[in-house]
Amino acid sequence: MAPTETDDGGNSYDSACVTTCMAGGSERPDAAGQLEVWCAGEEWCPVTTTSSLIGKKWHPVIVHRLLDHGPSGFNELERHVDGISSKVLSESLDDLEAKGLVDRRLVSEQPVRVQYSLTDLGASLRPVIEAMAEWGTEHLTDPTDDDA
Repeated sequence: MAPTETDDGGNSYDSACVTTCMAGGSERPDAAGQLEVWCAGEEWCPVTTTSSLIGKKWHPVIVHRLLDHGPSGFNELERHVDGISSKVLSESLDDLEAKGLVDRRLVSEQPVRVQYSLTDLGASLRPVIEAMAEWGTEHLTDPTDDDA
């Protein structure tokens, strides 16, 4: 059994489950593609780790569009992600790149053009994104429904 400790709120957690991310380490995967464990509580730690990668509003949408459309330029992604501002898209892509989910490749220097694609780690999110899409489809309601 893993060593456990109790936090200030009286919650038990696996003390071996806390590593360098809490001390300012990186969320980026190691050379073997493994993410550092940084959260407390081994039962929910994998969910927390996954949500730290794609838990921001636009992250799963961007990953979904890259899964559906393949490598895309910035303007193309902006068209595919309806409702996102250029600033938020740029920040989200930077964040996804820093987390090792998206790769940014310079296509041309004059004019500057870049192409974004999923890394192997990003592509491995396909079943998660598909499950989110299925759940959303199952639970969406027509905005004109007056069941309230």
